[in-house]
Amino acid sequence: MTILHNPEQSRDADPRGEVFVKRFGDFLVERGVLSELTVKRAERAQLQSGERFDVVLTRLGLVPEADVARLLADYLGLRLTGAADLPPVGLFPDELQAAYLASAQMIPLSDDGESVMLAMADPFNSQAVSALAFLLDRRVVPAVMPQAEVAAGIARLYAGTDGGKAQAGADYRAASEDEGGAEDVRRLEDLASEAPIIRLVHELIARAAEMQASDIHIEPRDDGLRIRVRLDGVLHILETYPVTVKAAVISRVKIMAQLNIAERRVPQDGRIKATVRGRDIDLRVSTMPTMNGESVVMRLLDRASVDLDFAALGLAGATQTRLKQILAEPNGIILVTGPTGSGKTTTLYTALSLLNSHERKTFTIEDPIEYQLDGINQIQVQPKIGLTFASILRSVLRQDPDTIMVGEIRDLETARTAIQASLTGHLVLSTVHTNSAAATITRLLDMGVESYLLASSVKAVLAQRLVRRVCTVCAAGTEASPVLIDCIRQAGLAALIDTPSAFAGIRKPVGCPACRHTGFRGRTTVSELLVMSDAVQDGLLAEGTERAIQDGAQAGGMTTMFRDGVEKVLAGETVLEEVLRVTRMVL
Repeated sequence: MTILHNPEQSRDADPRGEVFVKRFGDFLVERGVLSELTVKRAERAQLQSGERFDVVLTRLGLVPEADVARLLADYLGLRLTGAADLPPVGLFPDELQAAYLASAQMIPLSDDGESVMLAMADPFNSQAVSALAFLLDRRVVPAVMPQAEVAAGIARLYAGTDGGKAQAGADYRAASEDEGGAEDVRRLEDLASEAPIIRLVHELIARAAEMQASDIHIEPRDDGLRIRVRLDGVLHILETYPVTVKAAVISRVKIMAQLNIAERRVPQDGRIKATVRGRDIDLRVSTMPTMNGESVVMRLLDRASVDLDFAALGLAGATQTRLKQILAEPNGIILVTGPTGSGKTTTLYTALSLLNSHERKTFTIEDPIEYQLDGINQIQVQPKIGLTFASILRSVLRQDPDTIMVGEIRDLETARTAIQASLTGHLVLSTVHTNSAAATITRLLDMGVESYLLASSVKAVLAQRLVRRVCTVCAAGTEASPVLIDCIRQAGLAALIDTPSAFAGIRKPVGCPACRHTGFRGRTTVSELLVMSDAVQDGLLAEGTERAIQDGAQAGGMTTMFRDGVEKVLAGETVLEEVLRVTRMVL
């Protein structure tokens, strides 16, 4: 019974030892995972901290935890396992308790009566292997599993097995079943402060961050707690925890967000600052009372993962060139429109980063502030004390700004103040919730803004949506379908139908480990840029209808959002289903 399959590597079984650090560092360099300089930096950090070398790599953010697990498995000659390998129920529930498994960071996966396969986050823990082999009277076959998946598996399969299993389970259950406010708040705080719950919530956030999820949804149900994450705009089930930990997990998140855990009748909002694998991440937390308990949604704001570049966002070619030209103008209003979650704020931040210099003074008025930008004065809206978009905007104008970003124009007062700011020599960036660029103009008209003011102040409107990118690792070529041919005609690209080479770039999703077998990885933007040209002004002043404004924009050369999406399908960036999903309201 050995923990390492390769006898040659048994000499460096101490992950804190000089021999292992040197050999594993060389292994990473040979695999092209890290450069020699980066490995030297990690070695110095490990020497100072005394922690395991693999842990140092994740804490510094040099290698994701899942990749470290895979690399350790390759290096040690062990099997790599994941959540899919977990058994439906916990093995040996009478012999093993959650606290013991969590401290050893291991979980049994299978038992054939003679041997037990053991998933370990720390495959160097030979003492735990020996102890488990003695306890179960079986041969132990170690395997490697990412720490987050081990912790989540323990929480799901062994909840309520600590210290007099029945009593601990009863404590959790009492807290979760009595949601009406009768339970002692101090007991709820104690439950939320226990090490297994702290570790579970931390690893949940870490897993979501490593998967580059945008949101974590914690959803209470009658039979437990469902955890879902939003990846590339689509929700996926991550874990399902038993009802015994429901109240404790929700209370832990509320404590981290500095919310009132005794108040479960009204929605609450808060923020969490966390460091995950060496990266600083902000989480915007929202709670909502439901029939089965409080629903919690955490929006992950990872500044390091956001590429503030128009080309990276999917705004390229003529759209990007024209938008940059308009941003270079000294005054006027530039609006970005689209539904919630369409990337409007990221586009505005990208524009601000382009304009940001020591020669310009820039203010933002946001609700909430999503990312902190160096060199820019950012202000949080607080309606409870009278700090609204309009009131802050009026005060900001007395601060001698060059550029102002208003998070959203929601009412006539804010719209009028923004227009006045643009007419007095300021560049104003903002958003409006509408379905298309032309509809943004009519929305402002409906608010009560005069058409002549819009014609003279609005420089451009960018409407956008986010679509999933086809995974570049596993995407396969495919032929144009009859539906795509029809969409090409509708988009005004009929000339391409007789050009066979135009279809050479079409791709279809397949699925691989790199994209979690979804066929998609990342998102890109489909957009339309309406410039306030003479034709648009004529349509606005003469009729003021969405159709007249749209016709004027297209006469001036505007590429519609639908056409931009079809062009991205032909380029192999996305698929037609994605384009139709996000543009069906604006066809």
